Amino acid sequence: MGERAAAQKTAGDHVRARADRPRRVAVDGSAASGKSTIGRRLAERLEYAFLDTGVMYRAVTHAALERKLDLQDSASISELAQTLPIDVSLDCDGSGTHITIDGSDVTSHLRSQPVEEAVSLVSRIAAVREALVSRQRELAEQQPIVMAGRDIGTVVLPNADLKVYLDASIEERARRRYADFLAAGDEVSQAIVLEDIRRRDRIDSEREVSPLRPADDAVIINTNGLSLDDVMDRVLGLVRGDK
Repeated sequence: MGERAAAQKTAGDHVRARADRPRRVAVDGSAASGKSTIGRRLAERLEYAFLDTGVMYRAVTHAALERKLDLQDSASISELAQTLPIDVSLDCDGSGTHITIDGSDVTSHLRSQPVEEAVSLVSRIAAVREALVSRQRELAEQQPIVMAGRDIGTVVLPNADLKVYLDASIEERARRRYADFLAAGDEVSQAIVLEDIRRRDRIDSEREVSPLRPADDAVIINTNGLSLDDVMDRVLGLVRGDK
């Protein structure tokens, strides 16, 4: 009887521990700050869904490039974002967020250099952000979720239970992104990658709608010199409520 009661108590403690976890976690950060990788790992640990909101903006960008639209034509890009049949498959098993357009999986195209160079031009358009933010909020209402992006804690989920903002020096972020390109087999110079991140930082921070900035109640983690495991330990500590 005593063992059964002890087992019930342990199970109850486990349930309470899960119930006490933040249900909606916002992971924001600048380009190549590690927000998507950390967000995905955190979601796996918590057994939550994961959404990298950046892939939604990349999907619109990819579609605009495929249709040869003028990226400076805000009206055309806005109409595309509002009507594009994007289907988002949330990452619930570590396989990544998958995007299909008109039934075709375009996920593998969303990290290409052309999309990388153009996505900030698309994502700064107010009507594009409005269309995609609405969809992102709908997804967050459906299940516990870790969401990564640039305006999750400030705009998409301003009432998120936990907000984390990751940052690093521009040189460190350029090194990481350059390594990503090499791993994907893309040939690009590190100098070009550095300049592109510098340009994206400027566009993201200076845009009128949802500029890149930490939420007032976000915990800022500078990841310079930290391994992914180091960053994960810090974020998991925040989830546990460590002091």
